[in-house]
Amino acid sequence: MVTNAFASPFAEQGEFFRKKINLPSERWDDIQKSAHDRAFIVAGANKADLLNDLRLSIDQCIAEGKSLGWYQKQFDSIVKKHGWTGWTGEGSKAGQDWRTTITYQTNMSVSYAAGRWKQLHDPDLVKIRPYLTYHHADGVRRPRPLHLSWNGFTAPRDHPFWSTHACPNGWGCHCFISAASEEDYSAARAAGKHEPPDGWDKIDPKTGEPVGIDKGFGYAPGANRDKPLRKFVSEKLITYPPAISRALTKDINRYVETAYSPAEFAAKALADKSVKDQLWLGFVENSPEILNAVDINLMGYPVLLPANAVRHIDAAHRHDGAGQRAVLAADYMKVMPSLLDYDNVRMGDTVNGMQRLILSKKIEQEMFRWVFEIRPGKKNRTLMLISAVIKTGG
Repeated sequence: MVTNAFASPFAEQGEFFRKKINLPSERWDDIQKSAHDRAFIVAGANKADLLNDLRLSIDQCIAEGKSLGWYQKQFDSIVKKHGWTGWTGEGSKAGQDWRTTITYQTNMSVSYAAGRWKQLHDPDLVKIRPYLTYHHADGVRRPRPLHLSWNGFTAPRDHPFWSTHACPNGWGCHCFISAASEEDYSAARAAGKHEPPDGWDKIDPKTGEPVGIDKGFGYAPGANRDKPLRKFVSEKLITYPPAISRALTKDINRYVETAYSPAEFAAKALADKSVKDQLWLGFVENSPEILNAVDINLMGYPVLLPANAVRHIDAAHRHDGAGQRAVLAADYMKVMPSLLDYDNVRMGDTVNGMQRLILSKKIEQEMFRWVFEIRPGKKNRTLMLISAVIKTGG
């Protein structure tokens, strides 16, 4: 049974959910644990418009305290609108009720927990209540014995228990944590509740989580909410088809558009040599065309503009007295358009084990040549701009 336990939304909960990007997926476990702090997925929802409508309905549930029944009606409407078929639970009322309940309750409880995590770590609260306490929810019909055994456990905030057991700890889990004072901690010590039960951190080989925690739930919701979005994306192996990559790029850009544009970033890098950042530009959206042209697969590669590359280009490729002009900060706005609609592409030399990709694009009687370094790998795969030359006069 699911009650409307989320009818009192609060600001931190809504803020956490709205900062997520829409991540098309095939399976519920396409991303794991703390990645959920930055990404919204619905298993099998791999169309951008479908996922966005589902996301908006959950957002409304959080913002307005909408009930499960309301969400189920929205789900029915969205599924029909987009002609979505093949999702788990389809074909029976019981299956659909199960699917919508899981989606609703998980997003509501995790966003609630993440909002509470931010509240619990408010510096002013930490000063007066420096500990955390685990609570097993009263009234649960089928209590989980291990969750019950953790009830009342109180420990400092840096205890490793909280990084994996911060709640919810599984499908339908209603456990929660609260801030605790010195007096609360003293009482917990007297009751032998200042240490978790033996074996609390033993890993269940079936789930990869500590025993008693469902697969994918062994993390603290909200603890990674402030991890830079570009870092989250560049660290994740993304191998989606180009159409999904374009949708994902567009969604990510909703959250980074308030940061520097390529022109602003380049200007800042030129003015301040202490800038060492890399600017996220998007994904390689036309990887099939590049694969066909030069036999290199760049599907899912993020495109980055490093500050040191901007300075190198400025120092090494200025006016040459002939047909070459300096690369200006505004020219970096043309990097992605050139990549996605190039006139010519070829492979360059391999330097220090890294292959190079060279693109040419004619724009208003000028020829732009962009040189990228291909950095492969299971993590941190990137297409990194390292040089550029602009030829004038045709």
